Amino acid sequence: MSTEFNLSFVQGLTVREKAELVTGKDFWFTAENIENDIPKIMVTDGPSGLRKQASSADALGLNQSVEAIAFPSSALMASSFNVDMLYQLGQNLGTASRAENVSVLLGPGINIKRSPLAGRNFEYFSEDPYLTGELGSAYVKGVQSQGVGVSVKHFAANNREDQRFTSSSNVDERALREIYLLAFEKIVKEAHPATLMCSYNAINGVLNSQNYRLLTEILRNEWGYTGVVMSDWGAVADNIASLKAGLDLEMPGNGAYSIDRIVSAVQNGQLEESKLDISVLRVLALVEKFRVSEDDSTDYDKNNQHEFARKAAEDSIALLKNDDDVLPIKQTEKIALIGELAQNPRYQGGGSSHVNAYKVVTPHEVASNSDYNVTYTAGYSLSEEKGNLDLEQQAESIAELSDKIIFFAGVPEQDESEGFDKKTIDLPENQVNLIQKLSAINPNIIVVLQNGSAVATPWRNKVKAIVETYLAGEAVGEATWNILTGQTNPSGKLAETFPEKIEDTPAYGTFNASVDEENYHEGIFVGYRHYDLKRKEVAFPFGHGLSYTDFKYDDLEIVANTKKHVTGKIKITNVGSIYGKETAQIYIQNLESRVEKPRQELKAFVKVGLNPGESKTVEFFLDRRSFAWYNVKKSIWQVDQGDYNLKIGSSSRDIRLEKTVSLEMGTTNNRPISGDTYISEIINRDGLHESLVASGLQTAIESISASDSNRELMENLPLRAIIMIGANVDQVNKFIELANN
Repeated sequence: MSTEFNLSFVQGLTVREKAELVTGKDFWFTAENIENDIPKIMVTDGPSGLRKQASSADALGLNQSVEAIAFPSSALMASSFNVDMLYQLGQNLGTASRAENVSVLLGPGINIKRSPLAGRNFEYFSEDPYLTGELGSAYVKGVQSQGVGVSVKHFAANNREDQRFTSSSNVDERALREIYLLAFEKIVKEAHPATLMCSYNAINGVLNSQNYRLLTEILRNEWGYTGVVMSDWGAVADNIASLKAGLDLEMPGNGAYSIDRIVSAVQNGQLEESKLDISVLRVLALVEKFRVSEDDSTDYDKNNQHEFARKAAEDSIALLKNDDDVLPIKQTEKIALIGELAQNPRYQGGGSSHVNAYKVVTPHEVASNSDYNVTYTAGYSLSEEKGNLDLEQQAESIAELSDKIIFFAGVPEQDESEGFDKKTIDLPENQVNLIQKLSAINPNIIVVLQNGSAVATPWRNKVKAIVETYLAGEAVGEATWNILTGQTNPSGKLAETFPEKIEDTPAYGTFNASVDEENYHEGIFVGYRHYDLKRKEVAFPFGHGLSYTDFKYDDLEIVANTKKHVTGKIKITNVGSIYGKETAQIYIQNLESRVEKPRQELKAFVKVGLNPGESKTVEFFLDRRSFAWYNVKKSIWQVDQGDYNLKIGSSSRDIRLEKTVSLEMGTTNNRPISGDTYISEIINRDGLHESLVASGLQTAIESISASDSNRELMENLPLRAIIMIGANVDQVNKFIELANN
């Protein structure tokens, strides 16, 4: 393009031409202006695979989607805890996008998994914002390394699907900052995404598409974001209010209606033309930087991308249980392969992330073509909730004649998709009942799960092993079989907690309770933060995942503790007999702050591969923000001086090493002394002795400390109440003055 898109250029356009540029054309294109040499660019869905459609296609249709690789869902990819793998995923998606002349890929989805009932959890990474931010940043950098932009979504607090266009996510400021905005902030500052997509919902009563505080004050003024804010499809209720709030591009746009409204608003003074100019300039900058022309497009190797999809799935699949080392299976064993999901696998999400897959390889196909002795039967029907007696009897017959049973279980697509929330986290009744029946015949049951989010596992004590594959992409068969047979040693770690039952979850009883409002009563205590605080037993904790080998942790050492960061190192040894990968997770427990704090929070992780007997020393880095909490009164991220406990674990509930560090990078917790300061604080705070003596309060304070019977009562009084034991107001005021100076 020879035209230079600067402010002077924008100011030379007519108001109508400007209005056209901030109004999406059709479903998937920005507007073009041939007379002014402004090309259109294409955007398309693609968190886990390219879903390019023709401009006439509907938002959720699949009829005209191009063939593309269906990569593992974000729910599974997050279990890799592998930043490099997410970067490579982004590269592959960027390559496919360029080949199809797509300029902006709509992904990744980085909303927090607040409830396992949320219908779109398969498209999101985790219940933890730190992990989400790390993986999301790598994904964005990978895509954009190929000259293709991204649209990080859905901004923000979009944690349910029912009534998603109108419901208000009512969340306190600290939870908003620490949980729901943190990953967006990290990605904006570190990965510089081309666009952000605002979500349908409101936050605290204000629609996000016209939320000035969210889109301008926080995103732009605080975080320094300079890219385009686009709407989710149909999220704009008032395009003038949206432009004024900081939204640049309405998608897909309402044609002449949207354009005419903008022209009229400028003409009647409702919208400043300079405000419109800024949004136009941002859109043109996007077009200029990320336009992919037909001349730029090249073919790409789908077979290579399919192979990457397999490797990514294998690096992410989590082994949740493996009693008696029932896995990996052996060629000498008779294997019963049971479950329709083995032949008709659920390998991807529904709705806007649904891909026209290039080459789906099923577990049944791989097992049947292997050298293993495998017999298959469906056992149940995915289209039915109740059991089928004939299918169950066939399953029981082959189970009785087999050494081990591999049972494929999961949630059918009709029960879990974009656009609606789930009613239960239980597996279908026919699957659960069949597991129970088979366990009475053959105890060597291996359950392979295919699901988009955490499920209840009340049947888990009836089986020997559980393998979590989530939605593993089109290479589901190859990846699953390689894990089951031990060709690949599993190394995935859960990026979300599996609760015992839905009643244990943080938002139980309030999630989807109101049509109009979603009240985040749990505040910052989401996911493992909730289960740890309440000391609740869980089925499988955050960060959990087994291996076919074992790892030992030793020698936790703090290498540096400065005013800017803390660095440390640990030694990890493979004490088993085969190669494996381990993810060491670093949690921080705040021992100092006088606010509600989680018992621990993930703040770093390191994944390392080790041969049998091999040891490696790995390092971790914790910056100032790792120790911070959001002080709502001061509107700052605050670090408190004092002690913090570092916990190194194989999961959030398998802590192997601990060490306390005393920080010097923060501020003291000492608040100004006032009449409301409690006497216990005055007694326990250092540096007040001289002020007490000079003011004449020393005698009164010492009498309280010396008391045996009433000490706790007296220490729990504010300073202004000390006059009850002989002090006077002048002494109190003098002490306050001296102590604060």
